[in-house]
Amino acid sequence: MYIKGQDLLACLQLCLGLDPGWTYVELAERLGLSTGGANMAVHRALDAGLLMPDPAGGTKPVPRRSAILGFLEHGVAVAFHVAPGRVTRGVPTAYSAAPLNALIQSPPSEIPLVWADPEGTVRGRSVEPLYRSVPSIARRDARMHELLALVDGIRCGATREQALARQELRTRLIDDAPR
Repeated sequence: MYIKGQDLLACLQLCLGLDPGWTYVELAERLGLSTGGANMAVHRALDAGLLMPDPAGGTKPVPRRSAILGFLEHGVAVAFHVAPGRVTRGVPTAYSAAPLNALIQSPPSEIPLVWADPEGTVRGRSVEPLYRSVPSIARRDARMHELLALVDGIRCGATREQALARQELRTRLIDDAPR
């Protein structure tokens, strides 16, 4: 068993929350997956310990936020390492997207990092997304865009960018989590 990029998408979406009666069809539509793909992503994340059965007795799994954060902080850069590639049109990520772009002052000559996307608005160096649907998710959902850009800050950022991304992820996944 191994974890896939779409499994992390499912974990992040569940951290952001869905309606209490969410369905795999709804999760699949939000993540650009098939219904079966969404179901498999959730089950792999359960097997990996990133999700757990609902302690309140619900039928749908819930995120283990500390486990997800731990994997993002210490494993995602190794399991999903990426190096910036060719210049293309796309959707900003890592330090080129919110929230890191407000915390890091890049020189004007710095080429942004982007997920390649023909509908993107920025030219920059391409970064392979966790899953092919990431650019369209980012265009539709600003909160998911921020989380995915922070993950890329860890995957391909320098030491300072990684530290800021970890701090921001901790704030979003743990500190600001519903109690």
